[in-house]
Amino acid sequence: QVQLVESGGGLVQPGGSLRLSCAASGVIFRTTTMGWYRQAPGKLRELVALISTSGSINYADSAKGRFTISRDNAKNTVYLQMTSLKPEDTAVYYCYLGGPMIGREYWGQGTQVTVSS
Repeated sequence: QVQLVESGGGLVQPGGSLRLSCAASGVIFRTTTMGWYRQAPGKLRELVALISTSGSINYADSAKGRFTISRDNAKNTVYLQMTSLKPEDTAVYYCYLGGPMIGREYWGQGTQVTVSS
């Protein structure tokens, strides 16, 4: 049974930084595409960043230059380092697990990120 456990959300001032973590279990982690999506109130869930099994990375335009996704296959964990945070980054951030070797998508429970002074 695949499980994703997120941590690292919270309240931060504009310009601040946060690091989100997502630990996966029940899957051969190195075979997965991992990523982060977010959903703000009243908006659709949107991609933030994806990292493939080979380490290829795809960022949303809003994340480029500010966010960094990485994975540690030894720890079965994916990270999202967020810097220069803006109020418009406020959302629930969801960990994503999928990819062609997995055959379906899995989601974490979500972690709230609030950027406010």
